[in-house]
Amino acid sequence: MNRNRLMVLAVCIVGVLAAGALIVESGVFRSAPKPAAVGGPFELVDYDGKPTDESVLKGKWTAMFFGFTYCPDVCPGTLQALATASDQLGPRAKDLQIVMISIDPARDTPAQMKTYLTAGHLPKNIVGLTGAQEQVDATVKAYRAYAKKVGDGPDYTVDHSTMIYVIDPKGRFHSVIGYGSPPDEIARQMKAAMKGA
Repeated sequence: MNRNRLMVLAVCIVGVLAAGALIVESGVFRSAPKPAAVGGPFELVDYDGKPTDESVLKGKWTAMFFGFTYCPDVCPGTLQALATASDQLGPRAKDLQIVMISIDPARDTPAQMKTYLTAGHLPKNIVGLTGAQEQVDATVKAYRAYAKKVGDGPDYTVDHSTMIYVIDPKGRFHSVIGYGSPPDEIARQMKAAMKGA
């Protein structure tokens, strides 16, 4: 009887050790996985009506945000802060593009985006993107952003994420800059990102 118990105990110990090895091998005791990736493929159109995708984010550093042309305060403020920060980059400004992705495609046609973004007070390194609602929704989701229509009729508004996404020249998410950051802080963070590349 004792011999049988010893055999059962030995089998149990071996089983526990084997299970432990499997747990360690499967990564249970490794550090926590990285957060879900931000960004990814998308299909939109630029303000000339030309189909474009995530490749528009490659080749330069990008300061990207989600907004809409009828936005009363957040979007114009973000654009102005980015324009001033771009000026503060000096020669490095040539390595930066500003991308605004509309979350209001019903009103933000390519023509509307072009009129809004090519006004004389904004720098020429701005790209405006829009598209069909489902394309915009997919892009918002890919970047873990938020957008929700509020109200009805022609004067509706859209609640949306306000952060600026910093994208590296390979089109990969780098970091975010919080809403309301002054231009000198945006420029500082962009310079730091560029320097660390």
